[in-house]
Order: sequence, then structure tokens, then C-alpha cells
Amino acid sequence: MMDSYKQIPIVEQREQGLAAGSLNLSELIDWVIGIARRRYAIIAAAFVAVVGLGFVILFTSPAYYTSHARLLIDTGFARAAQTQGQQILGDYQIDSAQVDTQIELLKSDKIALSVVKDMKLAEKPEFTGTQKGFVRTLLGMIAEPIFSGSAGTKEVASEQQLTDMALGRVLSQRAVSRVGRTYVLDIAYTSLDPAQAGAVANGIADAYILDMLDSKFQATRRASKWLQDRIAELRQQALTADQKVLAFKEEKKIVEMGGANSRLLGDQQVADISTQLGQARAAMAEASARLERIQQVMKQDIPDAAVADSLHSGIITQLRTQYLDYDRKYQLWSSRYGPDHLAAINIKTQMNYLRDSMRNELGRIGESYKSDLAIAGARVEALQASLTTLISSAQSTNRERLGLQELETSAKVYHSIYDNFLQRFMEMSQQLSFPVTEARVISPAGDGGKTSPKSGRIMTYAGLLGLMLGLGLAMFKEAMDRVFRTADQVESILGTNCLAVVPVIKSSGPAKIRSQSPNKPAKLGAGTQQMLASNMDSTLRHVVDEPLLPFAEAFRSVKVAVDISRAIKENKVIGITSSVPNEGKSTASANLAELIANSGNRVLLIDGDLRNPTLSRQMLKSAEVGILEVLGRKVDLRQAVHTDEQTGLDFLPVVIQSHLAHSSDILASEAFRSFIEGLRTMYDYIIIDLSPMMPVVDVRATTKFVDTYVYVVEWGRTKINVVQRQFNSAPEVVERLLGVLLNKANFKVMDRYTGDYGGDYYKSYYSRYGARPN
Repeated sequence: MMDSYKQIPIVEQREQGLAAGSLNLSELIDWVIGIARRRYAIIAAAFVAVVGLGFVILFTSPAYYTSHARLLIDTGFARAAQTQGQQILGDYQIDSAQVDTQIELLKSDKIALSVVKDMKLAEKPEFTGTQKGFVRTLLGMIAEPIFSGSAGTKEVASEQQLTDMALGRVLSQRAVSRVGRTYVLDIAYTSLDPAQAGAVANGIADAYILDMLDSKFQATRRASKWLQDRIAELRQQALTADQKVLAFKEEKKIVEMGGANSRLLGDQQVADISTQLGQARAAMAEASARLERIQQVMKQDIPDAAVADSLHSGIITQLRTQYLDYDRKYQLWSSRYGPDHLAAINIKTQMNYLRDSMRNELGRIGESYKSDLAIAGARVEALQASLTTLISSAQSTNRERLGLQELETSAKVYHSIYDNFLQRFMEMSQQLSFPVTEARVISPAGDGGKTSPKSGRIMTYAGLLGLMLGLGLAMFKEAMDRVFRTADQVESILGTNCLAVVPVIKSSGPAKIRSQSPNKPAKLGAGTQQMLASNMDSTLRHVVDEPLLPFAEAFRSVKVAVDISRAIKENKVIGITSSVPNEGKSTASANLAELIANSGNRVLLIDGDLRNPTLSRQMLKSAEVGILEVLGRKVDLRQAVHTDEQTGLDFLPVVIQSHLAHSSDILASEAFRSFIEGLRTMYDYIIIDLSPMMPVVDVRATTKFVDTYVYVVEWGRTKINVVQRQFNSAPEVVERLLGVLLNKANFKVMDRYTGDYGGDYYKSYYSRYGARPN
């Protein structure tokens, strides 16, 4: 049961619900509105403070103007002048890294220093810090009389110092950026003077272009000088290499064939013989193939005339035609008269003659093929012998040629390097006469437009920041407000009923004493001294003096809860306690007892705070005997009890001469329990004003005779963790707890938390039943 008491204020429960997604939109809106209603003063103060700061900034900040110049890094810039119809330098593309490099160059101190010197910015007050704004001027006017006596002669800045200050100003006020993914660069400068802003932006662009021209000119001139020296050296090296090649040829008697691609004579002869040998071998292979083919044909029963030379032979063609004609006739006669017929035999004889004739003719062609093959073989042998002789003679020449090739290669390398350097030198000479840059201004800067301070934006940001700051402070205040504010909060955190919310009341002086009504029953203390004196505070019987106020209605709610509980179990002895002193438990005890007694019940109010009898001091300062004397049997109960003449309430005070060290032992004694049991037969209700639970343990000692407890919690003051700690430390008290009385509530402030205790809505319905709202 004790684990259910969690120290979670209502605002934190809603924040947790919001994080868990359990709060719907209406609950979220109610939560925000609730915070605004409760902490409107903090939100308003933060809003006014930040907006006021915005006005101060607008009033004291000087106006700044920004001008923009746009520079194009042209991808087709490197087109050199056309010389005799030929382009010396080709186009090339610029990547993003090169554009970023140009941006850094524009941001460099060198460009800014060039602008400072060219435009003489060190002589202008804006760039040297001598032009002051409103705030600096005002501070100077205040500080000058104070420090004028000890400051001495003001030191005048040197020319270098002025230049450095102007340089720092230019660097801080300029901005260079790339426009999207293009090759366009935006140069922005901010100044107090709109014309000055445009002039400096254009000056930065011009200084950048001049710096690029100068750097290219210097680099080209240095490269040209180096190329001249290198070309002269390479020319001499190439000439020396050519002379070595010529001398080697003369020494080794190497003759080359003339022409564009000169070759050695021996190499030319070997190449020619190799070509002829290849052709002869091809002819020999062709002749061998023809001979082999015709031999295969001659082996057939009917020789095939599909040989290259046989196609050109008229004899073979005529014989084959006759053979095919006789073959058709033979097939006809054989099928008609049979193969043994005389006509068929004659035709067969003619066919055999024609076959022999074709074979003889093919044999003659085959002999001619043999002759061609023999001739081709002889030619191959002759060419092979000639090639072997030439190769043998060229081997010695090739050994000499290795040295020649080395010399020729070296000469070619020198000539290639010389030609390349000579071409580069011509390009450099062209660039010196026609300098180009990558950049050009496409949009010069004009007079700058006002960029700061922007009134609308500053005030909008100030308003939003003020609201956010106010709301943040309000939420922080809500999170730190770990006290009880609503009945729902009491029930959700403590897990018990909130019997009533009692409004705060102020004392209006001594209580109004009226005579006892004739219909009141006689009390135990009738005829003894009257307990209400002229110095009794009116707050102790406010329910009687003002029965139509919400204060009295709250205690009626407590009485109803007590009566309902009596239907379940005996509930005569009611203990009133709290966590700490000054929460109003004594006032609550007195008013509850007065209310019940005023309705005609027999009620005894006992001051049970034996350590600090606050109720006795407030209601009866003149008491000489009390409960301790009754328990000690020094006096009779009638002598210690005092009666309210108007309501008939009996009050049993506590009279102590010194502080009691063992008050809990007295309350836990069998004598005290027997004393209370005897009072049950004499009274309908026994209300005991007990001590608070946190300072002393007396309340836990009363569980033997108290039927139920009412726990008083001061609204907006009692810490949640304090009450939870007392509940966890006294489970025997919590088990008999009737509920919590939320005391001293400020209904106007409480209305900001719940909306149920203030405003026209509450008053209109409350007054319809004859009650008067606070």
C-alpha cells in the first residue's frame, strides 16, 4: 500500500502522459492554458523584459548597409588570342575545389590590405574605430570626467596601427560566398555608409582581379626566363647527339635506304627475299594441293570433273556430258528391257569407254601438276639458300646497329624535349603579350541596402523569445512546485480521499458570543466556568459565525464523510493531525467540533497535543486544570471540561507547567485508553486535536483508541514528499485514515489549477442555494 504514494505533481503526470502519447489534443491545450493561467505573471514579466531589451537594441544599434558585387569564375576564360588561325591555349573546366580556392583567396589578408591602401581606408573614422555609436559615446561621456585626471595625454595611433585597425574592420565586415552550385561568387560588404559599402565591395573585386593578373604575369615571366636557358641547353644537346649518330654510321659503314622511313640495305634485301620465299612456299603448297586433289578424283569409279583445271578443259566437259546422256539411256533401257538386253549392254560399253577417256585426260592434267610442284620446290630451295646467305652476312651488321639505335634514340629524345620546350616558350611569350584572368565582374555593387537592425525581425524574435523564456520559466516553476494544489492531486498521489478544500480565512477579532439556545441539551460542563472569553479568535468558530460561507460548507462535507463512515464501523473518536505545525489542524479541529455540536450532537473537543497545546492557548488561556489532571485523578472531569454556551461544545484543555518528555507514553497508556472508552458512553463525537506527525511520534500512540483520522494538509505549502514520508512511516495511521483536509486554500489562485473554485460560474450556482461565496 505504501508503494502507491509517488511524489509526482499533477504537472509532471501530464508531462509524462504527453511523452507516452496518452494525452490527446484537448488535454494538451488545457495543460498549456493551465500553466499560462497559473504563471501568467512570470510569462508576462519575461515577455516584457525581452521585448524591452529588443527596443533597447533597436534604439542603441547603428544602422548597417550591405552591398553585393558578383564575380564570375569563367570556365571558358583561358582562350588565348588566335595566332595565324591556331589557338595556343585550349579551354579547360574548373572544378569545385578550384572555386573554393578562389573564395579563400578573396578572403585573404593580402586582398583586404590592397583595398585598404588603394582606398585609403586608414584615414576614415569608420575603419579606425574613432566613429562611435550611441552607447559608446554615452559611456565615453560618463567615463571621461572620471578618468580624465589620471589618464594623462592620449596616445596617438601610428600609421601602421591605423592600417591594422582598418584591415581588421574590412576582414570582419566582408563576406564571400558561392552562389548555389554556379561559378558565381558573391562579395558582400557591410558598412555604416551605403555608398561606402558598395565602394569597398567593388574594391575587393578589382583588387582580386589585379592580383590574379599580376601573379600570372610574374609567374609567366619567371617561367619564360627559365625556358630560354633550358632551350639553349637542349639545342646544344640535340646537335651533339646528331653528330654522334653521323660519326658512328661513317665509322661502321652503315648505309641506309633513302626515304621517310630509312632502313639499312641488308635489312631491305632480307625483307625482299623473305617476301619472295613466302610467295614461293605458297605457290608450292597450292601445287601440292591440286595434285593431291586430282589423285583423289582419279581413284573414284566415275572421276569427278570438279577440279580447277578440269573446269577449263573442253574435252573433259564434252566427255562428261556424253557420259551423263548414256547413263540416262541405260537407266531407261534397263528398267524397260532389263540389264541383259543387247541395247543396254551396248550403252554400258559406250559408258565404260567414256569413263576411260576422262581418266586418261585427268592423268595428263595430274602430270602437269607434278611438273608445277617440282618447279615451285626448286624455287623455294633457291630462295631459302639466298635468305640464309643474306642473314649470315647481316648478323655482323646488326651487332653494329645496336650502338646506332642507342645513339638515334638519344637524339630523338633530345629533339622531342627541345620541341616541347620551344612550344611552351612560344605560349609563354603569347601570354606575356596578352594576359588573361579567370574572373570578371558581372554585377558591380551599388549603394548598399539596410540590413540591420531589422525592426520587425528583432521585435518578432524578441516576442517569441520572451514567450519561450516565460513559458520555460513557468514550466520550471511548475516542476519545482512540489506542494498540494488540488483535490485530484491529493487523491492521485496519496491514494486517499480529499474530504474537502477549506478556503483561507482571516481573523476578524474576538468571536461573537451568543447565549445558548433553549433547545440545546444540557452538557457535562453546564454550570462550570464559560470557556469562550473575549480574547478567543474568531477563526476557531467561523463555521458558527458565518454558516453560509464555503468555509462552513467544507466542514459539513467532512461531517458527512464521518457520518457515512459511522454506518460501516464505530466512528466516534476522530483524531485531527498534520505533517508539520501551523497547517491549521487546531483551527480545523475547533470548527469541526463547533459545527457538529451546533447541530445538536454531544461533542467533546480534546486538546491532545501534550507537547504544544496550541488549541488550549487559543481557546482558554485561563484554564488551570485539564486532561492531565483528570488522568492523574487530581480533579473530576466536570471540573476540567469547559462548555461553549452557544453551541454546547465541551472542551477539555491541556495545562502543562513544563515540557513533557514522554507524551507518547501517556497517550499509549492503558489509563488514557480507558479514559477515552469511558467518554464514548457520554458523547456522540470525540474530536482530538493531535500533535503533528513529523516532529513527534504521539499520533502513532493513539491508534489504540482513535477510530479514524483526518489529515490536514496546508494548500500550497506542505511539501508532497513530507506527507508521503509520514504516510510511509505510519501505516497503522493510514489504515484508519478517513481522508485529507486541504486547508487554507486560496480559491482565486486555485481556480487557475482546476477552474472549480472561482469565477462567475462558481458564484452563480453557489448563491442559488442561499450561500455567500467568499
